[in-house]
Amino acid sequence: MIAAPRLSLSDGSTIPQLGIGTYKVPADITADLVAGALAEGYRHVDTAALYGNEAEVGEGLRASGLDRDEVFVTTKVWNDDQGFDETLRAFDASAARLGLDRVDLYLIHWPIPSADRYVDTWRALIRLQEEGRATSIGVSNFSIPHLERLRGETGVLPAVNQVELHPRFPQNTLVDWDAANGIVTESWAPLARGGLLDEPVLARIAERYGKTPAQVVVRWHLDRGLVVFPKSVSPARLRENGDVFDFTLDAEDHAAIATLDTGERTGRDPDLD
Repeated sequence: MIAAPRLSLSDGSTIPQLGIGTYKVPADITADLVAGALAEGYRHVDTAALYGNEAEVGEGLRASGLDRDEVFVTTKVWNDDQGFDETLRAFDASAARLGLDRVDLYLIHWPIPSADRYVDTWRALIRLQEEGRATSIGVSNFSIPHLERLRGETGVLPAVNQVELHPRFPQNTLVDWDAANGIVTESWAPLARGGLLDEPVLARIAERYGKTPAQVVVRWHLDRGLVVFPKSVSPARLRENGDVFDFTLDAEDHAAIATLDTGERTGRDPDLD
């Protein structure tokens, strides 16, 4: 049974360090995948309005038979719904699809600086937290200037910043800044969309621990104090991704993995939107 540790958030809540991501998971298999992952011990599910499977995530939550407080649920407001009133309506729609009256974490999906609405959107998230409808609030794909602007204009920093992050794009400066300012960093595309799995460096480390390259990368995220969502639609792979709490990487391993840093993203640069 998977038993991921929980990290403390700046608002006093805690968050499971390992979760199941549902990006591009087809709606017709989402409920079974979520229910199966929860049966394996996962307690953190990450979805978004964009993903088109919030209703099915909710179905999987109910099928699991777990009490609501046992599962940490994250969803996100999409770019087209940014703005104060628009975000409040978008939250209502997401909550209705999920079948929940409260989410554990609500995120702004992208800053979209060209639209210049993310500060008003953030004010809506602050309102949702004040009302108890979002226990914690955060952002996704925000860089340091975006975060500094939120603090400067609202006095409130996010509890979480979910960004693309993997050994080829380790985001060291951002991770350090987030940590210094009480923000937990979450990793999306933690395996570089599978592009890392043939790396000889990872294969050598994996062989030494009797693990797979994917498990080594998941452990790398955990060792750095990150929240990680290694997405898979395979129940066997979900179990494998969770079998990472019986080893840790040493300094030599981390130094070897650091050589994979190319600064290469698999997704878009949020500063260019």
